[in-house]
Amino acid sequence: MIALYATLLIPFGAMLVFAVIGHWKHAGTLNLLVCFATFLTSLQLAIDVFTNGFMITPGQLFYIDAFNVYLILVNALVGLTTSIFSRPYMAYELKIGRVDGGRMRLYHSMFQGFLLTMLVALSTNNLGILWVAVEGATLATVLLVSLYRTPESIEAGWKYFILCGVGIAQALFGTVLVYFAAEKISPGEESTLLWSVLKDHSDQLEPTVLMLAFVFLLVGYGTKIGLVPLHNWLPDAHSEGPTPMSAILSGLLLNVALYAVVRYKMLIEPALNNHLPSYMMMGFGMLSFSVAGILLHHQRDIKRMFSYSSIEHMGLMTFAFGIGGPLATFGALLHMIVHSLTKSAIFITVGHAAHIAGTQKISEIRGLIRTQPAVGWTFLLGTVAIAGFPPFGVFTSEFLLFTATIESMPWLVMPLLIGLAVAFAGLFRHVQPMVFGEPPEGQLPVKANMLPIIFHLFLVLWLGISIPDILANWLDQATIMVVGKGLL
Repeated sequence: MIALYATLLIPFGAMLVFAVIGHWKHAGTLNLLVCFATFLTSLQLAIDVFTNGFMITPGQLFYIDAFNVYLILVNALVGLTTSIFSRPYMAYELKIGRVDGGRMRLYHSMFQGFLLTMLVALSTNNLGILWVAVEGATLATVLLVSLYRTPESIEAGWKYFILCGVGIAQALFGTVLVYFAAEKISPGEESTLLWSVLKDHSDQLEPTVLMLAFVFLLVGYGTKIGLVPLHNWLPDAHSEGPTPMSAILSGLLLNVALYAVVRYKMLIEPALNNHLPSYMMMGFGMLSFSVAGILLHHQRDIKRMFSYSSIEHMGLMTFAFGIGGPLATFGALLHMIVHSLTKSAIFITVGHAAHIAGTQKISEIRGLIRTQPAVGWTFLLGTVAIAGFPPFGVFTSEFLLFTATIESMPWLVMPLLIGLAVAFAGLFRHVQPMVFGEPPEGQLPVKANMLPIIFHLFLVLWLGISIPDILANWLDQATIMVVGKGLL
């Protein structure tokens, strides 16, 4: 239990401290050390769960199992590597005058606040607190999106706040309906919204109410996932906020929102005794995957382009969880890891590329391999990885999904293949000139920290070549929790 409490209290304390000293010249280093401490405690938590099984705290407020603990560890890891990149990046932003001391305090405080809300959302056993934590993440990221206080960033922040606010209100109504459906289990008691209690009594829940609840929950949390047609906030948030925010937003928040939907699916589908939640997830997932691939071709901003790539991959994961079964679920869980690692690495290289060119416009970023070879090559490798090329881990998870689709719904394989081809063409249509084109005059190298990028891409390559036994067993335990049987 100590590891769990420490994992939550460290970012909470850091958020308060940074609200006071976040402008200190060594605040970036302190932010890195805090994230490192959070990573160590989350690693100990993962070891405890893997060794001793699930844990539930006194009062049943927090519940840690194989499904959420691996996402907690991924959150802490991406938070750590992003903080390594964030330190020189934000120092440069301060140097050129895009932010001042007050905004640096806000940035570092909300960076830790965002990580805290994500960790609470993943670890809580109470579905009401899950909603509160996701809403808290919305408020933290609104402040990060509008950090630069330009008209465009303020507009993006308001769009994010309004659209996600409406979406999260739908999720609240769905949560209230779940409470109503479960009231006869323990009327008036606090345990009515505890996931562990509801899961054990799912056969006693009112199915008609639950069916309506899942519609609102999928629409509400689907807004946070970025599912089409609820996705409009995501490209603006990525393009106008600081790049470290894009790395943790794409790598963490979208996963947590999908985690919430899957938790509800695990609860509601057995109670309904039909596959309506699965079909709904497959429909939204396929729509998002297809539309995002097409919109990739029409982007002019490099961060907006990769935000549509995130929508595409989140649609693919939602589709995989909708198909269900051990193979598709194992593939979706693996895809959550490799997508987080790859996309956060890509956004870090995008931040360096934007500093080199002095702009985020795709048409003005050219010849990265000539200007700064390390940035150019890692940018190219990251794009190759996220496009699903072997031997990277994204190829492995997508191969598992395609195999599961062939087994259960072979008529959907062709739309998936077409969608992948369209997305691939959209990515490399823009990336090729950015990497190999002729660099414009005046484009100079910048000080770039390549360690987080190399580390992430190495992990993704490793997971594509050989998944370690401990991780495979871990994901298999999570698969058993989600679908009732494992792959291994």
